[in-house]
Amino acid sequence: MLQVALPNKGALADGAIDLIRSAGYHCKRSGRELTVRDVSNDVRFLFLRPRDIATYVNDGTLDLGITGRDMLFDSGMDLVELLALGFGRAHFAYAAPRDFEVTPDALGGLRIATSYTRLLRHDLQRRGIKARVVPLDGAVEISIQLGVADLIADVVQTGRTLEDAGLKRIGKPILETEAILVARGGGATVGNTVGLFVKRLKGITVAREFVMIEYDCAESCVEAACAITPGIESPTVAPLSKPGWVAIKAMARRRDTNRILDALEELGAKGVLVTRIETCRI
Repeated sequence: MLQVALPNKGALADGAIDLIRSAGYHCKRSGRELTVRDVSNDVRFLFLRPRDIATYVNDGTLDLGITGRDMLFDSGMDLVELLALGFGRAHFAYAAPRDFEVTPDALGGLRIATSYTRLLRHDLQRRGIKARVVPLDGAVEISIQLGVADLIADVVQTGRTLEDAGLKRIGKPILETEAILVARGGGATVGNTVGLFVKRLKGITVAREFVMIEYDCAESCVEAACAITPGIESPTVAPLSKPGWVAIKAMARRRDTNRILDALEELGAKGVLVTRIETCRI
């Protein structure tokens, strides 16, 4: 039986459950139980603290796990990132009071509060900086106000929490993070059950990045239309009953949808439809 660790709470948990259910697995808890068994797919899901998931996967207790890239790096575990899952995106960065003028390369002698001590120490070592690391378990923003730190290093999503605490981000992000699927190295994807699980999740994550665009256009515009919507391999072009016109269908990046619609309208395309893709295999 395949055993998969999932985050037990927070945004990572919500995103993981939504993704896995979309991939056809049963993983919904009825209460606060720590495990859910999907008998039909021969998978057992275990709900654990996100920071502990890398440890359980690393020692072979569990086959796969979903956690944040920041938590994996901070754990120091040598695991393989099988798949980036497209949710829980954030960045790990330094932040200081708004009136504190400092750069990440000039932090020598300062006190830096963080919940990610390994990540922080690695970056300080890379920069050749000697600073005092103040380890905290959470809510690091208040540490400056309470006088235990001069600045912080933390995971930032929207930046609203920093603003509310009177802080600003300094320098470029130390690490870009998001939810990831991890496994041990050395044959981590060997086996039909594991391989199928990865394929199904990849099908959902890829589908969420794309849409299907369908439209009609004049035969004289096919070359220009295909340049606008090249698809994955190439677009599908089929003749219409109306002489001189064709129907075109192609996958496109979701983020490019509005730009593509503008270009197709300018080209003279008609009946343009954009359809959501539930899952796919590319």
